[in-house]
Amino acid sequence: MKNSIKTIILGKKIPLFLDSGKQLKNFKIAYQTYGKLNKNKNNVILICHALSGDQFTAGINPFTKKPGWWSKAIGPNLPIDTNRFFVICSNILGGCSGSTGPKELNPATKKFFNMSFPVITIRDMVKAQKMLIDELGIKQLLSVIGGSAGGFQALQWAATYPENVISAIPIATSFRHSAQNIAFHEVGRQAIMSDPDWCNGNYIDKKKTPKKGLSVARMLAHITYLSEEAFQRKFGRNLQNKLSVAYGFKTDFQVESYLKHQGQTFVNRFDANSYLYITRAMDYFDLPNQKKGGLKNIYKNTPVKFCVISFTSDWVYPTKYSKEIVDSLNAVGANVSFVEIQTDKGHDAFLLDEKEFNETVRGFLNSTANIMGVN
Repeated sequence: MKNSIKTIILGKKIPLFLDSGKQLKNFKIAYQTYGKLNKNKNNVILICHALSGDQFTAGINPFTKKPGWWSKAIGPNLPIDTNRFFVICSNILGGCSGSTGPKELNPATKKFFNMSFPVITIRDMVKAQKMLIDELGIKQLLSVIGGSAGGFQALQWAATYPENVISAIPIATSFRHSAQNIAFHEVGRQAIMSDPDWCNGNYIDKKKTPKKGLSVARMLAHITYLSEEAFQRKFGRNLQNKLSVAYGFKTDFQVESYLKHQGQTFVNRFDANSYLYITRAMDYFDLPNQKKGGLKNIYKNTPVKFCVISFTSDWVYPTKYSKEIVDSLNAVGANVSFVEIQTDKGHDAFLLDEKEFNETVRGFLNSTANIMGVN
């Protein structure tokens, strides 16, 4: 499956009004599609990616030359079956894979945005996605699906555009960012901004890259994506290419080598300023605070059908957060199902080949499609 690089210019006539009070005109959204749009245009599934994701969910990523980040879930006869569904995924606003963000040129000044790019929120990202969907002539989405920060977006879609969403599958996520998660993000941001090559965010102009800071930020974040059990199973206290410790500060343990590799490869594909902006958008996410009365009023009388999924070993967004979402939906009589997947793979389990998870997604989508008469 080949991936072409698709972009569209939005906000030509009506700008995108941001939560910060600022606005964006003539901004780009990069996106990818899989499968075919049916005659009734009622087989559309929107995939929302997480912090470090992009629009290339399946096939081969033309930038990294590696399989798309959700290739295990999207494709012919897979849980999100492209024989039946038309799948869309866009690079989020503020991202670094073609959508307008800090590494792109400001069309008004013809200079790189860098840190002059406006601070954005999850709701801003969803507004941009809605503009894309409108531009593509799609009136209603069969489902909006996302894990982690993608789950934030799925929940926001259901809150902001319930009339345009039949169903939502928020995975391994929460209704707001916790203090602990904000703290992890701040350490990552400080690592980037403390790198001399960050140059106050103007590193592109200086022809530099804050590689060390971004690498450390990724290493820290990656620790949160796995569980203690997963780290122990994969690495334990195994040494890296040696029989005994070296009594120094070079790489002794396999887990150290693994984290360094994760940091180094991340630097090659991700923009440091985008990392700052997206993590801040995640920190600002607080769905109950968007309306008086909190989640209950946000989803009161919602027509959206929900399938909330969590993982037992996820300590970034533990099951208790999913249950609070489910309890709020149940309190207003919403159509909601909930599945907690037993696994020791941690937060990233939704990206891996988990049989129960795959069958849950497949079953929910097919049931929803059958009810809606999708051929």
